[in-house]
Formats: sequence, C-alpha cells, structure tokens
Amino acid sequence: MEQIKRAGDVMIPLDSYPHIPYWFTLRQAVVEMEKHELEVGGRRSLPRVVLVFDEKYQLMGMVRRRDILRGLEPKNLVGKPLEYRKKLFDVKIDPNLSEISYDKMLRGIQEQAERPVNEVMQEIKATVDYEDHIGKAIYEMVSNNVSLLPVLKAGKVAGVVRSVDLLHEIAQLLL
Repeated sequence: MEQIKRAGDVMIPLDSYPHIPYWFTLRQAVVEMEKHELEVGGRRSLPRVVLVFDEKYQLMGMVRRRDILRGLEPKNLVGKPLEYRKKLFDVKIDPNLSEISYDKMLRGIQEQAERPVNEVMQEIKATVDYEDHIGKAIYEMVSNNVSLLPVLKAGKVAGVVRSVDLLHEIAQLLL
C-alpha cells in the first residue's frame, strides 16, 4: 500500500519558486516569472503565479499572469467599457487600421509596467500546512477556486503546491 502524500511531499520549495517584495514593479515580476522555469517530476513549465512578501518576509499576496496583464493595460483604456475597447481593435481587413497605434499601446504598457505589484496582487485565500494530506490541498483549491497554495511549516512559507502537481499525484493513483 502506498504511503499517504502530504503537502510537503509534493510542494515546490520556496527557494525554487519565484517570490518578490511588494515594491517590485510589474516589469520586475515579469522578469521573475520568465527566469524561473520549473522542473517537477521531469516536467517543465513556467510559473503562473509569483508570491509577494513584505520586508519582514511575511506573505502578503500573490500576482498571477492575468493580474500582470490586467495591470499593464494602458491608462487610456482602463475603466473604459469593454465594447469601446473591442472597437479599437475591430478591423477585419487590416489590423494596422485600428484606432490605437502600436506605438501608443507599447508606450502605455511600458508606463504601466513601472507600477508596484501590490497594486494588482491578489490576497491569499487559503494555505495548507506542510503535514496536511494532499486531500486537504485539493479541497482548499477547489473551495477557493485557486490553482496554487502556499505551504506553511512552523508558520512560515516553506513552498507552494500547484494544482498540476496534485493532479499528477491523483493520476498516479488512477492509472
């Protein structure tokens, strides 16, 4: 019979997972995501989330890829109705005829890239303990609609467990 897996058994240690201080910019968060290729069980991937800490190394939140993309939206588009934003790019024959120039869009993104990550970060909805059964991690992910959970050991972040790694563990049981 196989031993019960714990969160600590399947987590990625914090020193191998991207994490940044809250004052880092969106640009710096992108750099961290791009340089942290993860390899778990022979499978490679880029992280989808960066953890955000304060100066005392207390976990403050996380920034997902989509939070960064949303945060990079140029100021002149922020808050505009979706129909207005769609219309700017709705050119069926020649995309170069759109109402917003590539250069203007690029400048807007570069401007927004200097925003601190704490302006777009998400709160941590749940954590698991290092000794918790993976069933608890699955429950917390499903209940909180998240794909990553910080793993705590003695009250400090020891690493993270991702939904892809939990699903891999389940696959090992089913296949």
